[in-house]
Amino acid sequence: MPQQRRILSLWFPRLGAERLLREMRGLQPAAFAVVGDEANRQVLTSLGEGAEAAGLYRGQPLRDARAMCPALVTALRNPRAEAQFLTALRRWAGKFSPWVGEEPPEGLVIDLSGAAHLFGGEEGVLRAVSDDCADLGLTVEAGIADTVGAAWGLARHAGRGPLSLRNGDAVDQEARATRSRAAKRHWVRGGTPPRPVAPPVPRARIAAAGQVRQALAPLPLAALRLDEDTLAGLARLGLRHVGDIIGMPRAALSRRFGLGLVRRLDQSLGLEAEPVSPARPPLHFAVRLTLPDPIGLAEDIMAGIDRLLPALSDRLQAKARGARRVRLQLFRVDQSMQEIEFGLARPSAETDHLRPLIMLKMTEIDPGFGIDMIRIEAHVSEPVQARQHRGPLDAAGAADRGGMGAALDILISKLGARIGLEAITRLHPGDSHIPEKTARVMPAAWSEPAGDWPPPPRPRPLVIFRPEPVQAPEDPMVPARFRWRRRDLATASATGPERIAPEWWLDEPEWRTGTRDYWRVEAETGERLWLYYAHGGTMSGGWFCQGAFR
Repeated sequence: MPQQRRILSLWFPRLGAERLLREMRGLQPAAFAVVGDEANRQVLTSLGEGAEAAGLYRGQPLRDARAMCPALVTALRNPRAEAQFLTALRRWAGKFSPWVGEEPPEGLVIDLSGAAHLFGGEEGVLRAVSDDCADLGLTVEAGIADTVGAAWGLARHAGRGPLSLRNGDAVDQEARATRSRAAKRHWVRGGTPPRPVAPPVPRARIAAAGQVRQALAPLPLAALRLDEDTLAGLARLGLRHVGDIIGMPRAALSRRFGLGLVRRLDQSLGLEAEPVSPARPPLHFAVRLTLPDPIGLAEDIMAGIDRLLPALSDRLQAKARGARRVRLQLFRVDQSMQEIEFGLARPSAETDHLRPLIMLKMTEIDPGFGIDMIRIEAHVSEPVQARQHRGPLDAAGAADRGGMGAALDILISKLGARIGLEAITRLHPGDSHIPEKTARVMPAAWSEPAGDWPPPPRPRPLVIFRPEPVQAPEDPMVPARFRWRRRDLATASATGPERIAPEWWLDEPEWRTGTRDYWRVEAETGERLWLYYAHGGTMSGGWFCQGAFR
């Protein structure tokens, strides 16, 4: 008999603010919030407990928040630091189950199947989560159900009122600060004073096995992880709870709101599989050398780098990876650090490929008062396949076989260290009849040599430019005399025509003059030009010159 699947969803509603409050240590402001940019304005992205008690809310403009709470202390949002902190929490959650996935930006999902009994049952798991988060100074909401969607909805919406549109019509949409003072505003002096309303305490929500429908029915529709437009459309029809749509025909829902609504509903009810994908531990390739005495000479720095590169190469080769971008960090005795970064044309773990690139960067190193630690990190790596090189003297032969060759890789890497890998390009054949689209410009570091180019049906000029008007009679036949670039030319010989039409499914602005008949025309003065006659389309046609043969 298969084991019943149980999912634990954790939500950290104050993750961004509490991460910074942990770093402040003894300094704990009465009201604290994290500020980020949204639609060219600064808004609150995460709030501490004191800020929420003052009536502030997420998404509120910073200007309005300061008007409501002058004592508000803010800090700028750091999305990368928040993502790293969530990753650290994922590693902590690995004590409950090996199947832990991230739900950015503030959630974790854990597959508890067969692991809850190690903590005294599901209630014991929630007690352990609550105790650990209290020690970490974090606020957490938890939900347990048979599916990922149901656990997500219980953790975030169980015990809360339905979410309604912010159009100002409902009474519960009154400003938060006004609602927080509503009891005091209507209290008549001499009567019974109102009792203070305690802030809601985070509670654990557990849906019994096989009771997903009953647990989801009273929750608001936002518990199904729907977008704002879908929620607004459902609210206009008076549908606000999950129970309002569970029994409705799926065809009508999908026609009105799309397949996304039906898919989310099926995932929450367990009718569509939604696995928990644990995050793969990141590959980390870094080596460092701590020096007993500071160094400053280039020879000494390279001697330390030469000791680190073989170790870095061994770690990369052990995982069949190659460095794509390498970062060299030099830590000085004055607590400062200099960082140098470079890329490779092809992923490589060979020391002979990395060392010349570092040598090119030696002129940028400023040792200051001395360097006491060197660190090299391959922070971007890619899988590499075993490949036999024919040597630097036969790089052209290796390119003919479809590979770049070791010498060409090193050359591109060296040039890229100077001017940037993006500035080094090569041409690839393009699949088009249009002359100016028969070649594509590709970055050399992220493309392979083109090999053999398909021959054109007719000779093409070496120089192709934008079509230039030619004064000649409106006749598809080659003119005996014509005027081009303020010169009167006479035709000595002509070869053609070659009719070329653009792709009918594309709209090429340059080809709105219609189908073209190309001619190779040699003038009596020696010029060999590439003329064409446009038969007319959405724009008037005529004779044009687009290239010159050399």
